[in-house]
Order: sequence, then C-alpha cells, then structure tokens
Amino acid sequence: MNLYAVKAIYQFEMARTFRTLMQSIASPVISTSLYFVVFGSAIGSRMVEIDGISYGAFIIPGLIMLTLLTESISNASFGIYMPRFSGTIYEVLSAPISAVEIVAGYVGAAASKSILLGLIILATARIFVPYEIAHPLVMAGFLVLTAVTFSLFGFVIGIWADGWEKLQIIPMLVVMPLTFLGGSFYSISMLPPVWQTITLFNPVVYLVSGFRWSFYGVSDVAIGVSLAMTFGFMLLCLAAIAWIFKTGYRIKT
Repeated sequence: MNLYAVKAIYQFEMARTFRTLMQSIASPVISTSLYFVVFGSAIGSRMVEIDGISYGAFIIPGLIMLTLLTESISNASFGIYMPRFSGTIYEVLSAPISAVEIVAGYVGAAASKSILLGLIILATARIFVPYEIAHPLVMAGFLVLTAVTFSLFGFVIGIWADGWEKLQIIPMLVVMPLTFLGGSFYSISMLPPVWQTITLFNPVVYLVSGFRWSFYGVSDVAIGVSLAMTFGFMLLCLAAIAWIFKTGYRIKT
C-alpha cells in the first residue's frame, strides 16, 4: 500500500478542518450543547427516569450519535465531491494511487473528524449532565465503527451527487428524520406495540440502542444485533464503493 499517498490525502483533509474550526467543530458542538440545555436541563429535570436513568443522561448517546451520523456523512461526501466539482480529481486518479488508498485517505480523515467531534461533545455533556460509561471500550469501539461506516456511506453519496443540492438531500431528508425517530430522545419501549415493530425497521435504532448500552448497560435491542446491523451496513457501503471504482461511475464528472 502507498502509505505516502494515504497520508497526503488524509493530511490535506484534516488541514481543511483546522482551517475552518468554527464551521467544522464549534458549530456542531454549540448546536448539540443547546439540546443539552433545553432537553437535558430544562425539560429533563421535569421528566421521570427512563430505565432508572435520568432523562438528561439518557439522551447523551442519542445526541452524540445524531451528530456523529450527520457529520460523518457530511465530511466524507464533501471531501470527495469537492475534487470532482473543481476538477482536481483527475490529479488524484492520474497519480499512482489505488482505489483502496483513495478511500482510506478520504474516509479515514472524515471518520477522524467525526470521532474527534464526538469526543468533544462527550466531554461537553459533562458540563450539563452527570453520567457514567459502563463499558468504555465498547463505547470507543462503537464510536469508531459508526464513524467509519457512515463516512463510507458519505463517500458513496459524494460520488452519487451531481450537484451541491444532492449532497444535502439524504443527510437532511433521510438520515436526520431517521435519527430523531430512532430512539435518540426516548426508548422505543415507550411506544405502542405496533409502532415498536415499525420502528425496528429503522436502522438508526440499532446504532443508538447499541451506543446507549455501552453507557448504561440498557438497550432496546441486543448489543449483538446492533453490532451485526452496523457491520452489515458497512459491508454494503464497501460493496457499493467497489462497484463504483470498478465501473467508473461518476468518479470523473
């Protein structure tokens, strides 16, 4: 593997993040902090506990996952779409770099940004709500797995999009609603039986539930099922990327 090429792409993408700290880091952290203030402190103090956990602490995994999903997709999709839009993708494709190295550079940078952001939000949450992490290693592993998986998904979106508007369609109209309806702010056990069954078709439920288990040892779905669903989606994204490079689908346009 050409590690110099991977490093070059990775450092370029990370440098862009640090040049735009207000947009890349500060804005998502401030937005999530407002959720903690409103839902955690103001509303949460008036709500009963869920599974023995205060409401403010209960929503922490969901809010982190909400930010992680959206930022992973956004970082990866913008990272690969911008070279296509500006025409610099030809420099990457003409260099002695394989498809694996291109994906590793862009996806690795996008996942790193999202993981860093998730850790900052996790630290920020301590200011508003006290919480404990029952399984820190599982939490860290789930954080990395989710960031990589949805960065791969974002890479696919960045290839698929043929305009700036399309970069926002799936994150805003699909991922965001699914995250809000995926148990970020509530336990699906609070829903009527029919809606519980319907909710299980939402893939984000498994992500939020598994991540919450790593914090408090409670979940709506078994942790094994959550991990299996995440790995399955990651393999699906890898298959899509392999097909893209094999066929040349929209890479150069």
